[in-house]
Amino acid sequence: MESNQAARAYLAAARSILDRIEATQLATMAAAAAICADAIAAGGLVHCFGTGHSRIPVEELFPRHGSFPGFHPIVELSLTHHTQVVGANGQRQAMWLEKLEGFGEVILRNFNFGPDDAMLVFSNSGVNGVVIDVALGAKRRGMPVIAVVSLDHCRQAPARHSSGKRLPDVADVTIDNGSPAGDAMVRVEGLADPVGPGSTVGFAAVANALKTQVADGLVRRGAPPLVLSSSHFIGDEAPARFDACYDDYSRRVSRLYRWPEEDGNEMEGR
Repeated sequence: MESNQAARAYLAAARSILDRIEATQLATMAAAAAICADAIAAGGLVHCFGTGHSRIPVEELFPRHGSFPGFHPIVELSLTHHTQVVGANGQRQAMWLEKLEGFGEVILRNFNFGPDDAMLVFSNSGVNGVVIDVALGAKRRGMPVIAVVSLDHCRQAPARHSSGKRLPDVADVTIDNGSPAGDAMVRVEGLADPVGPGSTVGFAAVANALKTQVADGLVRRGAPPLVLSSSHFIGDEAPARFDACYDDYSRRVSRLYRWPEEDGNEMEGR
């Protein structure tokens, strides 16, 4: 390839993902945003889950500038490569664990979910055991489930869970992240395999477009969110705003660790 041709090819493919999302996913994102806004306005939480690289959109939702409390990120370190890539806690183990059926329910067992909560699950393939467990567990607990997947990849991938289900089969709303099957998008002359994955672009675009629409929905419901805002916008008020946002988040998630039989009081030894 000539100079910059490969980079241009990737940027063109990334733009096509954004165009595809805008052309085909606005209605499904509106439905998902309504679920999220209803949950947050009612004092509930939108629990956000992803494994491997699909944790990235979870981290986009909260906490970061331009986000707000109400989204509850669930990122299990054993299912990421925040630790070593090889060796103890390595990527081989993480990739094995994300296929392990039953592990998702073990993760959910750590929380006391509320009647106004919702679950948002990111998975490019939409077939691994843990994400199906989490989606099915959320449904059993009465939560609406939103899935974000690559529909192109998911439809071509064999179901791996004993239920025979893929993530869109469980979800109430499914959003397509627009990335192609196999994820990598650019062919380089002389290289057998394509490079440059697209799912990160699609996931980040969906997460932030959804978050923006949720903010609009909260304003329309008379419950404008407390935004984690940059000093660029609010100057010296920024540190106090950070504390206020974190305090709000702490208040919202505290009941996740309080079981119903406690009647609002912490049990001895907890």
